[in-house]
Formats: sequence, structure tokens, C-alpha cells
Amino acid sequence: MKLGIVGLPNVGKSTLFNSLTKAGAESANYPFCTIDPNVGIVTVPDERLAILKEIYGSEKILPAAIEFVDIAGLVEGASKGEGLGNKFLSHIREVDAIVHVVRCFEDTNITHVEDTIDSLRDIETITLELIFSDMEIIERRIERTKKSLKGDKDLAIEIKWLEKLHAELEKGITARLVETTSPEEKEFVESLDLLTYKPILYAANVSEDDLTSDSDNDHVKKVKELAASEGSEVFVICAQIEQEISELSDDEKIEFLNELGIKDTGLDRLIAASYKLLGLISYLTAGPKEVRAWTIAENTKAPAAAGKIHSDFERGFIRAEIVSFDDIVNASSYALAKEQGLVRVEGKDYIVQDGDVILFRFNV
Repeated sequence: MKLGIVGLPNVGKSTLFNSLTKAGAESANYPFCTIDPNVGIVTVPDERLAILKEIYGSEKILPAAIEFVDIAGLVEGASKGEGLGNKFLSHIREVDAIVHVVRCFEDTNITHVEDTIDSLRDIETITLELIFSDMEIIERRIERTKKSLKGDKDLAIEIKWLEKLHAELEKGITARLVETTSPEEKEFVESLDLLTYKPILYAANVSEDDLTSDSDNDHVKKVKELAASEGSEVFVICAQIEQEISELSDDEKIEFLNELGIKDTGLDRLIAASYKLLGLISYLTAGPKEVRAWTIAENTKAPAAAGKIHSDFERGFIRAEIVSFDDIVNASSYALAKEQGLVRVEGKDYIVQDGDVILFRFNV
């Protein structure tokens, strides 16, 4: 999973990126201190892996991973090249989902490109730049397709879909919210790789006081209302606190979170929200050498899940031997789980569930 962190300059993007990845990206109180995208890999916390390691006596643990890309601050006019905008927009095109950091705190010591704090205005600024970029791509696609038309009915349908999409974008509606009337149209829109089709996760960056408060501030409430209206996810975070947490040992981290009255770190909340937004789950493999988590989409069938490990597993899939994580923990070993009839044999149509511990049988 590859997530791109975007937002206006000075909203806390690089501070958040630093705290999530400990990558040490430059973070300063001036616009465009990030120019080239910083990339960091973060492992996904999963308590089940350590438990399985004990049960199987495995040598090591390999958790799932997320790649974060810190993309430079976008500004109004980015789609026309303002603030190196075109370069930054191309970086966004490479990610699976967008984490849009929104400033939801007041602080006169940290400048804002618009001089005032307005979460909805800031979101609209970024969204419009993504829309303008998509409109330009669609316009070029329409022009190319019309040149190749020559009575081709399929291309005529594509032009109709493109013109419909362009008209909706002109109204300020993002591509992911445009209604499609058939599976074919949906598949076509997905194939365009538009920026506004990518799922959005809003990171509402608040002050320490607001993070530990029992209620959201007005800026956060507005972000949550907007996200609900478009089917996006929101998580509230204090980037400054996250940076402090990232510098602590595991024991110190727990103590610090307890003092603040917070159960999970921002990274934990971000990962949970990302998995929910993208409809992802993890299945597990275990043996003497390693215990490993594999990230797949919900409703993935067993052969495709096996293909995550190696294409040969999918191509030569025979069956999957499956035990749920809870069952193997209760049985205390794979052998006992098998004796108790808890290990199931599933075929090609089985839909893999979160927490399935799987042994794939294949032949190529």
C-alpha cells in the first residue's frame, strides 16, 4: 500500500511524515521546504504475529508494510505549474490513496499561506487543483479518441463517458463521486488513473489541547461533515505530539500515551483508517522460518490471495488449508487445531477472511 501525504504548505505534512516514518525529512516554517518527495516504509502493527511466532516457534516476523510519500505543499494554481505544481501532481498519481493533511489548529507562530485558518477552504484549494489536472487529462483523451473514432462504436461510447466525466468535474465534483451506470463505465473511469478518483483520508492536524479534549473543535467538525458527505475517512492527529512519540522507547511511548489519555498512536489510527478506506484485510502464513502478514483486498478469493506470495502459487493453486487465528490460539498448536477439526480445506471459490492462517497447496 502506497499513501501520498498532501496538503498546503505549513500544515504539518512533513512533521507528520517524520513522526510516522522517522525518516528525518526536512520540516520548517516556510513554504516548499519539501521539493522532491520523501519516501518512508512503515511496518503495520499486528499483535497476532508475535503470538503465532510463539505457537510455531518461528525464527522471525515479517509484518505487512505501508509506503508513505511526503509530497510537497500544493498551492492555488498548482495545476498550471504554480509552486512547481505539475511536478508535485505527478507524484500523487503514483499512490494508492491520498492522506490530505488539514490544518485544524490556531498558532500565530506558524504562518499560513492564506494568513487565516479555514479547513474547508484549504481542502477546496487542493481539491480544485486535482480537478483541474484531471480535466486537462480528460480533454487530451477526448481529443485523441475523436481522431481515432472513424465510426468505432466502442470509442463513441468512451467519448460519451469522458464528456460526462468532464462536465461533472467542471461542477467541482470529484471523479470518485461521479455516478457510473454500468460495470464497463466504472472500469473505464478506473483505468484513467485520475487524481480525484483516488480514495481520500483526511488527517485533521490539531493542537495538543484539542487532541486530548472530549470534543472536536469547529475546524475538525467541518472536516468530518465534508468527509461523511463524500464517503471519505477522517482521523484526528497532533503531528507535533506524534513527532515527540516517535522519539520515545516502547515503554516510554506507552507511559506518554497513558498520561495524555490516548489509547493509540496517530500511526495506529492512520493505518486502521487506511485499511478501512481501501477495503483491505490481512491473512497470515506461519512456519518454522517465519510468520508473515499479507495485505489483500476484501472479498479476494484464495488463488488471488496465494498470488500475493508468488505468481506460481496462483497459477498452480490446488487448495488452501485454513485455520482462523482465534482457533489456533485456543488450540495452542496447529497439530491440535487439526485434531480438533478446526483446520479447513478450501478451494478456488473460498473468500479469504481477515486473520486466516493459510497453508497453500500448489503444483506447477
